[in-house]
Amino acid sequence: MSRQPAEPVPRRGARSHRTRSSSRLRGWGRHHRAMCLDSALRLIRHPVGSLLTMLAIAIALVLPAALWLTLDGARLLDAELEESATLTVYLESRVADAQALRIEEALAAHEGVARTRLITAAEGMAEFQQALGLADALGRLEDNPLPASVVVTPVDPDPLAVRQLAGRLEGVAGVDEVRLDLAWIERLRHLAELGRRVALALAVLFGLGVLLVVGNTIRLSVESRRQEIEVVTLIGATHAFVRRPFLYSGAWYGLGGGVLAWGLLTLGSGWLAAPVSALAASYGASFSLPRLGLSGSAILLVCSTLLGWLGAWMAVSRHLAEIRPR
Repeated sequence: MSRQPAEPVPRRGARSHRTRSSSRLRGWGRHHRAMCLDSALRLIRHPVGSLLTMLAIAIALVLPAALWLTLDGARLLDAELEESATLTVYLESRVADAQALRIEEALAAHEGVARTRLITAAEGMAEFQQALGLADALGRLEDNPLPASVVVTPVDPDPLAVRQLAGRLEGVAGVDEVRLDLAWIERLRHLAELGRRVALALAVLFGLGVLLVVGNTIRLSVESRRQEIEVVTLIGATHAFVRRPFLYSGAWYGLGGGVLAWGLLTLGSGWLAAPVSALAASYGASFSLPRLGLSGSAILLVCSTLLGWLGAWMAVSRHLAEIRPR
């Protein structure tokens, strides 16, 4: 009988499996979701401490945000005041009304002039009498001492452009004097620039305060879980793996502080709205406190979340370098 060839014996031993990139990506996403939920649950288990930390963050964010809103309202007021920036062109006293109309047309044809309004000598005297309440006394004058004038609204309210326009208008025949008062515009711009720098300095200082608050809180959390960190490090966990739950905790602290800051700003704006409107009405103006709106609220929440995340990253990275598994 012929022997049958022996079947090959399968090799036994360890087998290596290659993990697909899609599987690793799914695992990475599952771990992120798990750490995000776990960090949120840890904050909920300690509501008093978490709320106090978020409140400290909110207080640090309220002042620069309120100053930013104030500057935003000042920019709106600045735009309204710039629209009212005008030049007054006084004509020579011998100019008649018909000639004044021709001079107004010549002034309106100049480059940089948005619109003009002629005030005749009679109209100027009537306005003067009404403003001072001296109609009887001024009515006894034989001649009208006031000249005709043209109110010119420039296209560009920038002080330098207005001065250049005034120099060109002074050369028009029949013009006696051009007056412009730009001191209030320059003062307002200087105050706005000062406010912007103060707001930037406060934002940096209070941003550092948020980093310190979150960093100190996360540092205590790292110390309380030191043994757990040492164990997972021994079995091969990377620093990114260990750092991830603490980063989510910092982001939750920042987001909660941003929500509280948004609530404080909304309540404060509603509380001050009526007195501010009454004060503006007493001066014959209409002004209302600006609100955050959708974009402002999004910026506040994003910045607070990023500050919380950055504070946690700095604290965890510093302490991970000191932790050595034993």
